[in-house]
Amino acid sequence: MHKKLRTLKTIDQSGAVLIVRLESAELAEQVAEAAIAGGFRALEITLSIPGAVDVIRQLSAKHGPNGVAIGAGTVLDEHSAYECIRAGADFLVSPQLNPAMIRTANRYQVPTISGAYTPTELVESAEAGADILKLFPTEAGGIPYAKSVLAPLAHLPIMPAGGVTPGNVAEWFAAGVTCVGVGSAVTKAWQPDGDFSRVTEAAREFLSAVAEARQ
Repeated sequence: MHKKLRTLKTIDQSGAVLIVRLESAELAEQVAEAAIAGGFRALEITLSIPGAVDVIRQLSAKHGPNGVAIGAGTVLDEHSAYECIRAGADFLVSPQLNPAMIRTANRYQVPTISGAYTPTELVESAEAGADILKLFPTEAGGIPYAKSVLAPLAHLPIMPAGGVTPGNVAEWFAAGVTCVGVGSAVTKAWQPDGDFSRVTEAAREFLSAVAEARQ
């Protein structure tokens, strides 16, 4: 299977993308490893992390052969997109519609998750060639907004990013989303005492909730 199709299949089958946005490369790598141990198969390493490209390169080389898709997040321009693709990123994520990023990714057949919020932005992102549409930010409108947007746009593959928890993930899928993005509910589970096994436990709990919601 072509790599792009394989990556999209991985995201579709898992139903969840872990958004890793932390203070350092070392911390990001530790959290990513713990989350992978907990079952995550699609992880977004944001470029806001110092040394993020190296983290992407290391995780991709180590876990790519085992079917784990390592993506780059907060990709804001064509240069960053190409740099991440060269480092082995399996998919690219932006917080907004970024035609240059999408064009670069499509040139090298790397899937894109493009940020959008309004119906106009969502449709324009789809027209620009994005593979998945990242509904962002979601905290303000939440599930009711997603449900309203998807009523006329049910054909669009939408992924909410923010505000998704094991307790409400079933409502998100009931609203019609294709997959979900989750961040601090998993990535910051270690903070009470520095025990990264808590991240693994949180990952298992979240993915179990996703699987149950999609039955």
